[in-house]
Amino acid sequence: MASLPSPSTEPIADDGQPGPGRSRVRNKLSWLSRQPTGVKLFIILSLGLLPLVLIAMAATLQTTRIADAEARARLRVSSIETARAIAIELVGDMRALHAAADALGADPLDAPSCARAAGVFAQRTSAGKRFTIVNGRGEVLCGEAIPFAAQETTDSNVVSGTIIPGRGALLAMRTARNRLSVRAFFPTERLAALAEPTSRAMPFSSTLEHDGTSLVLKTIPDVSALDRLETMETDLGIAGLSLRTSIRSAPISSSLIVALLLPLLMWIAAAGISWLVVDRLLIRPLRRLRASVAAFRPGEVIEVGGAGALPAAEIRELGDTFRAISRTVAIHEKGLAEGLVRQTKLTREVHHRVKNNLQVISSLINFHARGAPSADATAAYSSIQRRVDALAVVHRNHFAENEENRGLNLRTMLGELAANIRATAIEGPGQLGITLDVEPLMANQDVAVAVAFLVTETIELAMNCDPAAQVRISIHTGQEQGRAVLRVVSRALIESDALRELTRTRYARVMEGLSRQLRAPLHHEPLGGAYEIAFAIIGRA
Repeated sequence: MASLPSPSTEPIADDGQPGPGRSRVRNKLSWLSRQPTGVKLFIILSLGLLPLVLIAMAATLQTTRIADAEARARLRVSSIETARAIAIELVGDMRALHAAADALGADPLDAPSCARAAGVFAQRTSAGKRFTIVNGRGEVLCGEAIPFAAQETTDSNVVSGTIIPGRGALLAMRTARNRLSVRAFFPTERLAALAEPTSRAMPFSSTLEHDGTSLVLKTIPDVSALDRLETMETDLGIAGLSLRTSIRSAPISSSLIVALLLPLLMWIAAAGISWLVVDRLLIRPLRRLRASVAAFRPGEVIEVGGAGALPAAEIRELGDTFRAISRTVAIHEKGLAEGLVRQTKLTREVHHRVKNNLQVISSLINFHARGAPSADATAAYSSIQRRVDALAVVHRNHFAENEENRGLNLRTMLGELAANIRATAIEGPGQLGITLDVEPLMANQDVAVAVAFLVTETIELAMNCDPAAQVRISIHTGQEQGRAVLRVVSRALIESDALRELTRTRYARVMEGLSRQLRAPLHHEPLGGAYEIAFAIIGRA
């Protein structure tokens, strides 16, 4: 039965979020996402080619290890062979001397036994090999005295050894039967000859060792710091002596270094060349194209310069597409600009004709007012003319500012409007007075029309209550940002029967509609004789 997968060991925080391990992975990915495309490409190529590099280097090292194994096998054969030759020589000689010592111990005058021992050493005496058998009093019974001190053990029939640095090896033994001392000296030359293997395919070195003291029998010529040696130590089985043999293994040669470094160099070169090719063919042309598009201004044509024939064909086609689009946009921008000029001229002409028509209407009303049969008819014509003049003033001031489209200057507009109202006021013993206290503020056309009509209606209301009324008009910025307050003050606007009657029958509905157009309530102060309303402004002139 298939087992269920084990639950994840990723630590989860108390709030259900992933633990620190997943957070570290997310941080690494976030760091990689912030890097330029060239850096990302280089990292990805390096990681992709790295396994191949490691495989190539492992193969090279494996070849070197195989060569080392073969060298160790040859070393093992040579070491065993030379150790056996030296051990046979030493053990055989010490046995012969032990037999001679036993015979001399029984008969100190046993010359044949001494002669047999001398015969064993006779062939190598010229090379410095010698022996001696002495009794307890130090008298030489056989052989010749050896000028080197030997380290003898107190145990009988136990061979002890001493290394004479640079000279040879000295073996000593004390017999158990008659307590004679047997010593044999083996010079370095003889030991080196014994340590010579039958196969001389490779140079080797051999050293005889005992209790930390070494006797160099042969060395490898021209050993450098880059040479690697395989060494094996073999126990000779006598007197605690051992033979240490070394041969050259596969050297750290220039070819091995090149073989190890070549995959690494190829890895770096492949990643670098790939990054360079992509950078030249893709990334840099894309950066130039992006800079050209970022520097694009309406009406211009995008020109991707400096690309030449090197970038990819797709990028060149993309640049040509952007160039065609920018050329089309430039043509359209030019057509729109020309159309705007024509539309501006046409609009200016229309507004000029509207202004003239309003002027003609105002003149006709004025002409008919002069021939009116009664004072009421003349007053009605004057009331109509004031409203037409208010509309004409707004229209004229708006399109005087139309070139910059900053709105209407309320001070200029109300000044002209006040002058027109004075001109159409009823002549009598008292004259209408209008005082202006207006800040240089700007408003859009809809607000200006409503303000102009509201001022006209309020002044006419005051005139109807008192033909000689003195009216003060003020506009100041309010406490709210982007708002101003219109205030019309006159004694004629103080609460009275005439004011209530005129407001009820003629002016209340119109003034209420204008206040709704200004999106604010119209306040009346009965005791102060003032009307006040807030409205939106664009800014200061």
